[in-house]
Formats: sequence, C-alpha cells, structure tokens
Amino acid sequence: MAIVNCNKDSFYEPSRAMGKKALEKALAAEKEGAAIVDFGAESTRPGSVYISCEEELDALVPVIRSFRERSPLPVSVDTRKAAVAKAVLEAGADIINDISAFTDDPEMPGVCAAAGAAVVLMHKKGDPLTMQEAPSYGNLFGEIECFLAAAAGKAVAAGIPKEKIIFDPGIGFGKAHEHNLEILRRLSFFASLPLLAEICGKDYPVLIGLSRKSFIGRITGGGAGERLSGTLAANGAAIMGGADIIRVHDVKEHVDLVKILSALRPGL
Repeated sequence: MAIVNCNKDSFYEPSRAMGKKALEKALAAEKEGAAIVDFGAESTRPGSVYISCEEELDALVPVIRSFRERSPLPVSVDTRKAAVAKAVLEAGADIINDISAFTDDPEMPGVCAAAGAAVVLMHKKGDPLTMQEAPSYGNLFGEIECFLAAAAGKAVAAGIPKEKIIFDPGIGFGKAHEHNLEILRRLSFFASLPLLAEICGKDYPVLIGLSRKSFIGRITGGGAGERLSGTLAANGAAIMGGADIIRVHDVKEHVDLVKILSALRPGL
C-alpha cells in the first residue's frame, strides 16, 4: 500500500504532494509495483489536529477522480469523517482506512456499507494531539483485541461483509516504544486473536503501517529521512510475522523486499 499524503504537514516531507503532483506520485507508485494507493489529506502524526471536511474534500476528490480515470488500482482513503468517506467513495475509492475504527464518526459504518467499500479498522489510544503522552496498558493485546472486536461488530451490523474488514494494530498510535516492539515481536499472535477470528474468520487480513516512524529512529538514531533501511527490516519482520498489507512510503524497495521473501518462502 503506497502512501500519498495530500497535505503540507505529514511527518515525512517527501510523502507530501498536492493536486497534479499527488496524481503523479500515485501513478509512479503504481509503476513501481504498488498493489494499493492510500490517499490522505489529514495528517495524523503525533501532535496533529483535525482539519475541516472541506479541506479534506478539496485535496482528495479531484486527485482520486483523476487517478481513477488513469488506473484500475484499488484506492484507499485515510479519513475518519463519514462525509469525506461518502464523497471519495463516489469519486472512485474502494477502501476507507479509518484510524479511529468508527469511534470518531458513528455514520462511517453505514456509509461504507452502502458503497460496498472495504474498511481498515485501526487501533489507537487517544487522539493524535495527545496520544503519545505516556500511553499505558494493563494488557496490550487484550485492549487492542476488545477495541477492534467492537469496531468489527459495528461493521458487520451495518452490513459490511466480514471479508472486507482489515485490521491494523496501530503502530505509533497511543503506543510507547516497547508497545510497538511487542506488537511486531508477536504479530503472529495479533493475526489470530480469538474475538477477531470469531467475527471475521481465522484468516482475517492484517495491515501494518510502520514506515519511517519514530520508533525506528529511536533504534537506529536516524531522522525520518534516514529510516529506510530500518523500515525495510521492520517490514520484513512484519511480513514474516503474518502481515498481509504493508503501508509504505518507499514502494520500489518494498516490492523488492517482498520478491526476495517470497522466493525464500514460496506461498508467503
């Protein structure tokens, strides 16, 4: 899943592109081998705040329409607003990537169901503005499991087919450094949580979004622009641990990574 940030404040500057440049970036990602393109207009980096529906729509709808005219590739949109989801789905999007897992806007499940969209339900603790201020858990996986099971229940109740539900443990979203590492170390456990399996079947898809995030820099010492090798290592571990989709800034390098891992472990 290739990241195209249609804004001016996402944490990794080269991921930002507006208007025609966003379209060019998405088409380049397809050429490099992306399987999905994920557009987003609202930065959800730590410390960020909401933007208006109008700002999101102005940044997203023209780009999605233009990309859809040129490409059959599945389009994902990173939004937590039902009004934005409705408009981008009408413009040709296929997937709504909701970092709030339906907790921010109660209209979101119905909008996605009516459009026949797939959904990414991500766990986060708190809001982006304050989520990294000393996050703590009594039971990390237990809390993530209950949160996502509740979201999946809303999705199924609204009429979203269980096979169109994708789960994301939310690396960096209300997680301390040790929480991020624990999720990656035990990703195979996350990929088989009983409450999620009960709702969506034992082979539910898992998405991991860790590209160039700060926990990688904490280990390697590099800034966002120096975290490619660390990102590749972490995503390699995620794939081996059971991730089905990796959300990345650097498509070509990750396509090569997947090719090597698939050659080493056919059927991965």
